[in-house]
Amino acid sequence: MTSFHGNAAARAAFDAAIDSGVLHHAWLLAGPQGVGKGRFARDAAARLLASSAGDATGERTRALIEAGSHPDYRELARLEKEERGETRLARSITIAQVRALHPLFATTPSLGPRRVIVIDAIDDLEREGANALLKSLEEPPPGTVFLLVSHAPGRLLPTIRSRCRTLRFNLLDEREVREVLREQAPDLRGDELEALVRAAAGSPGRALRYAGLDLGAIDNALTTIARTGDRVNAERTRLAKALSTKAAQPRYEAFLDRAPEFIALQAPERAGDELRVVLDAYEEAQAIAGAARRLSLDAGGTVFELAGVVARLARS
Repeated sequence: MTSFHGNAAARAAFDAAIDSGVLHHAWLLAGPQGVGKGRFARDAAARLLASSAGDATGERTRALIEAGSHPDYRELARLEKEERGETRLARSITIAQVRALHPLFATTPSLGPRRVIVIDAIDDLEREGANALLKSLEEPPPGTVFLLVSHAPGRLLPTIRSRCRTLRFNLLDEREVREVLREQAPDLRGDELEALVRAAAGSPGRALRYAGLDLGAIDNALTTIARTGDRVNAERTRLAKALSTKAAQPRYEAFLDRAPEFIALQAPERAGDELRVVLDAYEEAQAIAGAARRLSLDAGGTVFELAGVVARLARS
């Protein structure tokens, strides 16, 4: 069985529902992105289907799911597509993907009395697809359990939310984040591990997106700039050069996230006019990072500008 860290209350509530023998047909797994909701949904699906099929160890069930050949399991997510020579994820889960479930619902489950549908994330579902799914939630096919992952449940159709029992997932504490990272990225060590724990802000999934990008070096550079003010622009120039190449694009994307976060982390240590400097710098850094993504601004120039905002944090 997959190990989990954090959100014990949500896990216990689902276990209690299984043990009761009266399992609701639709579950909304709601909470911040990257805290393990999708992982929980897939593990829960495997548990339910293994129990349904009399698969005591669950090994056969998990093997079928991983091979994409379990007849009683379907997962809806954004599909990959080719765009300008690159493989990207589609912007949404389409109504066609929802309609593709209908032939399945017209039959009985194959390996036991239960089937499971995972949608990760239902936030990505087109409005037409949401309306199509609603019909199945209102009149659930016999034996079908829906596990719907949502990072922003407030944006869903109220009628969908009303058909679901909600499991709320919260951000993890630093100890739990560290445990997840040690399990899923065992090569992480020292400064890099601790930099990722800080960058996670309670979301291990977010930290794992940064793994291998030497986030510790970025944090060290920002710390130096914030402490010294980098009056001769040496650190800013070095950082801009390091993050402006095509090969450095993933690190540059991480920097766009990290620079505003780094500024925000200084707020608890400041008061009065110094706190105002931090708040103004955070607002400006957010605006610069957002514009850089929307307008595809020059990476080197953006890094230099953002690092300049960080430099204002230096105490005189």
